[in-house]
Amino acid sequence: MDFEGLIYRVLPQVKGSSARGEWVKQEVILELPGEFSRKLCVSFWGDRAQDSANLKEGETVTVSANVESKEYNGRWYTEVRAWRVSRKTADSQSVPPADLPPFAVGDEPLPPAAKEEVDDLPF
Repeated sequence: MDFEGLIYRVLPQVKGSSARGEWVKQEVILELPGEFSRKLCVSFWGDRAQDSANLKEGETVTVSANVESKEYNGRWYTEVRAWRVSRKTADSQSVPPADLPPFAVGDEPLPPAAKEEVDDLPF
């Protein structure tokens, strides 16, 4: 599952040990865009936790994650475990497509369309 969101908060890293060895977990709260903004806690484990610690509040990112629910003592717990995160840079949003000609300074803008144009499309 892929989704885009704004970094709302980067929580402190949590470290521990288990029977399999040492582990590191980083949780990041994302604010998802929409009419009603929602917040989503995403977990980064292991090496990905180290990478996600560099995220800054206010950055826009795209996250690839797996969503999984597990049952424990009759209760269900859901985790969003991210496996990839990529920053969305301002430069990549403003680059025009390569097949468009550059806009010259002396070019005149197009006149506004007439209000009573006939639209002969069948739909």
